[in-house]
Amino acid sequence: MGFSKFGEGTKHYKCIEKKEKNRVKCPLRMSLTPVPSSSSMNTRPDDNATNLLYVATTVLEQAVDFLDNDLELDEQLSLNSKLIPGSTIGKHLRHARDHFELLLTCITSYPPHILNYDVRIRNTPMETNREAARAALLETVQRLKDIVITCNWNQPITLNAVTPFEQTFQSSFARELWFASLHCVHHWSMVRVLAGEMNIKIGDECFGFAPSTLVASGREHSLGKAKI
Repeated sequence: MGFSKFGEGTKHYKCIEKKEKNRVKCPLRMSLTPVPSSSSMNTRPDDNATNLLYVATTVLEQAVDFLDNDLELDEQLSLNSKLIPGSTIGKHLRHARDHFELLLTCITSYPPHILNYDVRIRNTPMETNREAARAALLETVQRLKDIVITCNWNQPITLNAVTPFEQTFQSSFARELWFASLHCVHHWSMVRVLAGEMNIKIGDECFGFAPSTLVASGREHSLGKAKI
């Protein structure tokens, strides 16, 4: 896979690729034994950007892998859940992607950078069509690769939110990219529930689980890297 460490200057981890029936199953594993490093103990900003870009693109690629290998019909995207009323797999895919798109649009606009996650673009083709969903997710992955490394890591962002009270917070691009990634994992966990309702077995055992949960469970997994 090409990754022998996860974070320059902090703990480094060996990566082991595990394949099952020609499909990667949570292949990026983190050994709990740190790999010695000769570098500084302080993680460089460019390493932070690289690591966080990896996490963001990985969680989106997990969804692409899910579309390619686990779903069989477009109708499975729009089937309404009985366990989570009003929810569909397609809605969760669209909503999670929207957070990345809103953040990227914000950071590439002229300052001041004002972000509002409450903006919704509903009833898009990706909610009902697997190919449209796949294309939209991969488009966002490419935008992340093009934009994240070139951005000012600490670029100030003003976040407007309804909590339900109108609130304004000061944040940064790095903080919001991390939030968008964990927000994505949260929605993948609900996608896992909806898939279970349809008796769909998800091949990626890391899909919908936060990295901290996987480590705390003793399974020594980090985010799985989807094979697409």
